[in-house]
Amino acid sequence: MPSEEVAVVVEEEFQQVVTPWEVSSKNGEKINYDKIIHQFGCQRLDKSLIDRVQRLTSRPPHVFLRRGVFFAHRDLNEILDAYENGDMFYLYTGRGPSSDSLHIGHLIPFMFTKYLQDAFKVPVVIQLTDDEKFMWKDNLSVEKSKELARENAKDIIACGFNISRTFIFSDFDYVGGKFRENSLRIGKCVTLNKVASIFGLKGEDHIGKVSFPPVQAAPSFPSSFPHLFENHQNLRCLIPCAIDQDPYFRMTRDVAPKIGYNKPSLIESTFFPALQGESGKMSASDPNSAIYVNDTAKSIRNKIYHYAFSGGQDSIENHHKFGANLEVDIPIKYLGFFLEDDEELEHIRREYGAGRMLTGEVKNRLIEVLTEIVERHRRARAAVTDEMVDAFMAVRPLPNMFR
Repeated sequence: MPSEEVAVVVEEEFQQVVTPWEVSSKNGEKINYDKIIHQFGCQRLDKSLIDRVQRLTSRPPHVFLRRGVFFAHRDLNEILDAYENGDMFYLYTGRGPSSDSLHIGHLIPFMFTKYLQDAFKVPVVIQLTDDEKFMWKDNLSVEKSKELARENAKDIIACGFNISRTFIFSDFDYVGGKFRENSLRIGKCVTLNKVASIFGLKGEDHIGKVSFPPVQAAPSFPSSFPHLFENHQNLRCLIPCAIDQDPYFRMTRDVAPKIGYNKPSLIESTFFPALQGESGKMSASDPNSAIYVNDTAKSIRNKIYHYAFSGGQDSIENHHKFGANLEVDIPIKYLGFFLEDDEELEHIRREYGAGRMLTGEVKNRLIEVLTEIVERHRRARAAVTDEMVDAFMAVRPLPNMFR
């Protein structure tokens, strides 16, 4: 079989860069996902797979599935084949804790993973890569990285994960034993030249960056969690993530057969765009590019009114005449992620595109939707105690994880 190791930096001809640490497009152009699929070598998620998920789970497909937010995959069909034949699988996702609060783009993989956990009744392992953030962020100490991991764990728990099927772990606290053995097996199979090519590392990067990818790869293999999967060594793994994380798992999938494991499967999402436009993703370094889960209703309103890029025309007269450009309009994009009602979304798109609905009306509806999501999340997070965090992060068996 050919190697899946290909460079993560999208070449000059594609005019965009997608790495686990940078997503950008030249001249402010929108990210071209067809070109990412071509460059990365993954597959587009088609309607037949979505219909199959619905049939196997007896649940309506999640809004992120039916709207194409999760749009690409690697071997999802194999996971569904195994499930249909009575074999279970587990989910693996993660978070690199670099701030004390998540923005709503960060919630997307966790909201979707929670749906998959409930729909398929399978366990989830959630990796907090506090070690990665310490290595990549010059201003972060080990102690601060670990503190942020616990704060982010509260936001993750607030998404509603089932504690009887969920194990959350910090790399600083958990990595060792069988997990460490697997990360070393992985590391021994990847040359320095290959890891530099896959992740775009340069000679001036410190060696800690070279050592991290095997740590993110190791949760893809059930033997990394003997307290959970000691009797399930052939269990398959499905990884919901944004497509910028694909390089880690291309490397993982290339290594897996060499060390005797199944390749993990992936289901991958688009990026949640910044308020200013679709040339990149939300950035924690620019608070005005994102809506945070601790933003007040007033702050949400201010950010949407002042920073959300509009596809409306420059005058009411022209807007009525020409209508809005829905392809660049960020409020429409955000409603596509979070407005549950398909008929209402289609009505807004039709009326706004025809110029019969004004930008202010669309922004007001988005403010209502986001404020409700943030307030609901804030209430759920306030109920998460330190004792609950300890319980989710405790190294323990999950005897009912497949029931």
